[in-house]
Amino acid sequence: MTKPIIAAATAISMLASLPAAAADTPHYEVVEFDAVEWGALNPARGDASPRAGDLWGDRTRDEASGFLVRFDEGFSSPPHIHNVTYRGVVIGGAIHNDDPEAAPLWLLPSSFWTQPAGEDHVTAARGAFNMAYIEIDSGPYLVRPSAEAVDNGERPINVAASNLVWLDGGDVTFLPVSDGSSAQTAFLWADRETGERGSLLRLPAGSSSRIATNAGPLRAVVTSAGIRYTNPQTTGEVALGAGSYFGSMGNAVHTISCDAEDDCLLYMRTSAAFTLAE
Repeated sequence: MTKPIIAAATAISMLASLPAAAADTPHYEVVEFDAVEWGALNPARGDASPRAGDLWGDRTRDEASGFLVRFDEGFSSPPHIHNVTYRGVVIGGAIHNDDPEAAPLWLLPSSFWTQPAGEDHVTAARGAFNMAYIEIDSGPYLVRPSAEAVDNGERPINVAASNLVWLDGGDVTFLPVSDGSSAQTAFLWADRETGERGSLLRLPAGSSSRIATNAGPLRAVVTSAGIRYTNPQTTGEVALGAGSYFGSMGNAVHTISCDAEDDCLLYMRTSAAFTLAE
């Protein structure tokens, strides 16, 4: 199995643990989808559990993390809760996540949802290949019985891809102004206390772009067609398919080519300002 490409870092958790003095020195990491190590999302269910693989952080520890989850066609969970709130972005297939009594609401690729800690729900999938990116702000990620359900004051969110609001360089300053055929972004969430925020970035097919970040963490997951990727510490272009990941800490530069017939989409999580140039 191909090992993850990690430049100037020895572990995925390094981005979260760098000292403040190193903020201006860029550190990069890249994880190809084929290098993801898969295990049971809920080990207690064995083979009946969806498969999960970490992209950054460690979902079994008391820390923030981002990971992929794969669901078999026809999967449907029993009602359950989680001990932590999570966010999800659909990468492939069709996923339903809602109250046990709710009518099916199938979220297609690029859809976004949140699941509050302690709230009873079910998760189901119906595509031939179903995959989502999940992230948590603290861990470990655990599954608990519905009998332990509590209302923590949060409410779930389900945003279908067709309901996303896309903005371009005429709306936001960090994208180049264009004639409408350039990069676009859709804001998903923001934390006013930490300054972290999540968004989708859409790059036109055949385009080449440079993402430049200020000091701080940036984490990006390829959520659609593949890209070709480089940074100043790679030895050449890396092909990153859907489910692949790249990240950085510090003043970093990422060069991305959308090597696909359709537009390329990335999920971006960052607390640092960044700009995109084409």
